[in-house]
Amino acid sequence: MGRDEMRAADADRQAVADQLRVALEEGRLELHEYDERLQRAYAAKTYGDLAGLLTDLPAATVPAPRPAPDAALLVTASDGELTRRWLAEVWGSWVSVVGITVAIWAVTCLATGGLTYFWPVWVAGPWGLVLVFATVSGLVGGEPRKRAVRRARKEQAKQLKRERRALEAEAISRGELPAAPKKAKEPKKTR
Repeated sequence: MGRDEMRAADADRQAVADQLRVALEEGRLELHEYDERLQRAYAAKTYGDLAGLLTDLPAATVPAPRPAPDAALLVTASDGELTRRWLAEVWGSWVSVVGITVAIWAVTCLATGGLTYFWPVWVAGPWGLVLVFATVSGLVGGEPRKRAVRRARKEQAKQLKRERRALEAEAISRGELPAAPKKAKEPKKTR
């Protein structure tokens, strides 16, 4: 199997995207050309797919590719802190609902002047058992860190999208790219 047939990693795609961004900033690519190449870079499956995206750009002006930081490295909180946050997310709604149902039961007892059947147990018990199972399996499977990494990746993706929109807006303001036509509102259909 040749290098061109080997699968490309996310870091490889990001490195090519960074090089394309530099070429755009230097004026070596027009925005529509950058956008087309960027889409091809992110869709690339193999090194062969990435090969032709940079061949017409001078290597001397393009800095060495720097891989995007892995989202797992962006999560700096300790395991204990991640676990506390995750447990608060998992159990937070249960605590709130059980607190409300117990408060309703207590008000009912005060209004009737005596203790009544403790019906909140039917809310707290089954739901609590499900959450105990989910908590144990989540802690065994490392879910607190996994969830933090997923959030970090999502935040990275949002940041990249904001940067791309800013580049597009800048290119539109310089006249390198036509402004996107505004969609006309369709009249509401009546029956």
